[in-house]
Amino acid sequence: MTEKELLYVEDAINHEIYMIKAIKEAEECLMDENLKKTVKKLVHKHESILNMFMELL
Repeated sequence: MTEKELLYVEDAINHEIYMIKAIKEAEECLMDENLKKTVKKLVHKHESILNMFMELL
């Protein structure tokens, strides 16, 4: 992988970490259980994407 490609992967990893953190913070404010379920699915999806990027390194 080139240095530029590594920088793109690093940016993507940082984005996924931010998204996971932001979604978890939003989940704490929710009262509706259906919304919480949906948000948990989003967290799981972003964690899966993060893992895929980490495997590239």
